[in-house]
Amino acid sequence: MNKPSCGSPHSMPKKQLGFTLIEVLVALGIVAVALLAGLKATGSLSRNAERQTLSMLGQICAENELIALRLRRQLPDTGNNSIECTQVGKVLLVELSVRPTPNPNFRRVDARVMNEGEYVLQLSTVMGRY
Repeated sequence: MNKPSCGSPHSMPKKQLGFTLIEVLVALGIVAVALLAGLKATGSLSRNAERQTLSMLGQICAENELIALRLRRQLPDTGNNSIECTQVGKVLLVELSVRPTPNPNFRRVDARVMNEGEYVLQLSTVMGRY
């Protein structure tokens, strides 16, 4: 039996070590897609948290203005009024709108909260004579 020499074309192929370029590129593509999906989810969570915080601060401002009207213990005058409300370094604008109702002993009060020209929320209530 003839043994093939080391340099002959009939020698046994060496065992392949490592990864091929295609395998590495596919793995990098999968990692990139996963990282982009995670980044998008993180950004979405951050925006939702900011929107929720702004909504909570707006509700505090609106409730404060409605409580201030109630503490006066008199029927509020009809018309519109704007008040600045600072919460946690954010300046929000509260627009109070007092409208008559069919019953002259009651008034409808709407408190709309705005941040940089965009509405955040609106609270409405009815106030009566004391």
